[in-house]
Amino acid sequence: MVIATELCALSEYRIYPGNGLLMIRRDGKPIWLGSSKAKSLTLQRKKPTKLTWTQAWRRLHKKGITETNTKKRTRRTTKVARAVVGISLEDIRKKASQKPEFRSAQREAALKDAKLKSKTAKKKGGKSAGPNVGGGAKAQKHMGGKGKRGGTQR
Repeated sequence: MVIATELCALSEYRIYPGNGLLMIRRDGKPIWLGSSKAKSLTLQRKKPTKLTWTQAWRRLHKKGITETNTKKRTRRTTKVARAVVGISLEDIRKKASQKPEFRSAQREAALKDAKLKSKTAKKKGGKSAGPNVGGGAKAQKHMGGKGKRGGTQR
C-alpha cells in the first residue's frame, strides 16, 4: 500500500497524512510545512539554504552524495620537447636516439682532448710564471652578514 506524502516547503522532509500544516501564500500557492518550526522560519522569510538541517543546505554543500558521483579524472601532464638556446630540436632528438655506449665514448674522447689542451697550456705558460706570482696578499672574501652592528648571538 502506497501512502501519499507531501514535501515540506522549507526542509523538504516527507509529511505523512495527519501531520503538518497547509499554508496558502498571498499569491494563492499552497505550501505544506512539516512543523511549527518550519512555519515560523518561513514566516520570518529565512532561506532554507542557510539552515544546516534542511535538505537544501545539504544539497548546496554536497553532503550525503558519496557513491552516486564518480571520481573526478585528473589530467596527466604531457611532455613537450622544445629547442634550447644552443641546440635545435632535431639535434636534441638525434642525441636522444644515440646509444649510450656511443655517447660515453664521445664523452671520454672529449675528456682526453680537454686534458691534452690543459697540459699543453701548462707547459707553455706554467714555467715562465713562478709560483704565487698573482699578488702578495689574498683578496678578502665578502662574507655578508651585519658585522658589529648587532644581530643575534649564537
